[in-house]
Amino acid sequence: MRKQAKWSRCIARICAWLFALMLLILLSPLFAVIGALIKMDSKGPVFFIQKRGGRYGNHFKIYKFRTMFSDPAKERLDIDVLEDDPRITKVGHILRSTSLDELPQLINIVKGDMALVGPRPTMPSQTDNYNEYQKQRLLVRPGVTGLAQISGRNALSWDEKIDLDIDYIGRKNIRYDLYILIQTFFKVIKSEGVYSNE
Repeated sequence: MRKQAKWSRCIARICAWLFALMLLILLSPLFAVIGALIKMDSKGPVFFIQKRGGRYGNHFKIYKFRTMFSDPAKERLDIDVLEDDPRITKVGHILRSTSLDELPQLINIVKGDMALVGPRPTMPSQTDNYNEYQKQRLLVRPGVTGLAQISGRNALSWDEKIDLDIDYIGRKNIRYDLYILIQTFFKVIKSEGVYSNE
């Protein structure tokens, strides 16, 4: 991984933290509206909370708006989801297509579990069994978005995502992160790669 000056990493981290905190405050009315719609649409909690593997392999709980009918026995099945998946609620389809279901991850950024940009966090059953090459994904905090997300997202194979994430880590800098954030905005508008092709 290309080494960044300590002060540069520190400033970037503080800016991301302040930005996430500001968005949480500004978007709190939207959170309330989405929460109400989720509760009216189906029974279950507003948030989907699941354990993921983070930086250095440490586990943390990720927050999302719930988009599926509540079924604790099937919680881990939200990774490869097809567009016509019967588990997705009506409101859930809208949240997924607009990526609004990812907004609660601002909480994870404020908590220090995640960053704005980085490899997407995956299940502990995966991160705990990474080979030496794949473990490079764990050298940085996982992100709300990343290079794999702007390069195809769920339309990519697992190996393609790994390669892109490791490529990102080798090139990581503030300018590159800004580029990925801007590209993410356009990808979200087009709703590209939201669902798996399988």
